[in-house]
Amino acid sequence: MKAGAALVLSADPGEAGRRAAEVARASLADSPPAFGILVASADFHDSAGALLTAVTEQTGPFPLIGCVAEAVVGGSREVESGPAVSLWLAAGVGPAETFDMEFVRTASGGAYGGYRFEPGRAGVYLMICDPFTFPADHLLAHLNSDVAGTHLMGGIASGGLAFRQSRLFLDGRVLSQGAVGAYLPDAEIHPLVSQGCRPIGEPFTVTSAEGNLVRELGGRSALTRLQELAAALSSHDRGLLTRGLQVGMVIDEYRAERHQGDFLIRGILGADPATGAIAVGEEVEMGQTLQFHVRDAGSADKDLQRILEQEAAALAGRRPAGALLFTCNGRGSRMFPEPDHDARLLTRMLGDIPVAGFSCAGELGPVGGQNYLHTFTASIALFPG
Repeated sequence: MKAGAALVLSADPGEAGRRAAEVARASLADSPPAFGILVASADFHDSAGALLTAVTEQTGPFPLIGCVAEAVVGGSREVESGPAVSLWLAAGVGPAETFDMEFVRTASGGAYGGYRFEPGRAGVYLMICDPFTFPADHLLAHLNSDVAGTHLMGGIASGGLAFRQSRLFLDGRVLSQGAVGAYLPDAEIHPLVSQGCRPIGEPFTVTSAEGNLVRELGGRSALTRLQELAAALSSHDRGLLTRGLQVGMVIDEYRAERHQGDFLIRGILGADPATGAIAVGEEVEMGQTLQFHVRDAGSADKDLQRILEQEAAALAGRRPAGALLFTCNGRGSRMFPEPDHDARLLTRMLGDIPVAGFSCAGELGPVGGQNYLHTFTASIALFPG
């Protein structure tokens, strides 16, 4: 396959769309685009339609998804302020099936409509969801239990601040609710998910739990275990507890050795001193193994480096065709001392490849073969070519 990308810093929708299409299209030579991702900064909230029209006037109609976002990724840059448009085009990826979905609330809860994930159609789907009208976590649970082998990559759009204020791109249309997605059945896509945490202390077996409440770890109250851990930490790590304490839930209980990346990371929502229980952002079962984690800039940097190093080794010198980066809007300059961290590290370690994406209000990506909605994560859909 071939991919091309362009980042244009212009507030004029006609100029930005035209220039982005010309630059990205040039990398495909004579091949027409078979699929694309279009991301624009919030400056284009009211002119999203004009921007999309300008792109398709240069390229002709083709399958495309995208959104307006809080920050825009293009190449090795993450543009967090000012007007920006990022366009990523691919050719030679086979057919691209784009779709939109909606969530309809019912007396019994709700139902998803607009697209059906069929068992047996394994592969990676790309999806961008509106945070106000599309509860992605329930869809992910359905895929995990009923559509084995389906992996979802993408993110929650971050460009709208209220109901019906999101702007989602689907082919030649602009939507304000639901979700847009794409299925590329013949494309090879490697899902890479960096949760940006490191384990501290020792792992414990959950010996008492109810729902998302962890009452006991290794036969003692969860809060007591946490207090003992805090007392044993270095002053630096102890300082991180108030800013980035997480809990890691072991994904594969049968793995003999566990390392960073073998856990599903979830936040600690609170603690009850009276009972010694802690509440975490996921349901917990008796017998699960948990380990406390911390998240800071250093941990996030090392975790992403580790994942990219592993992928570079697996590619064995082969240059990827391109990548899509869905990074949390809590990362960027809000987490790291310098801007462009995730995009710059991606292109430095895997080559100056076409990259596009956006800062998300939640990231979609598989961990341990299961689909999850993450926070503070860098989720990368890599096209090895």
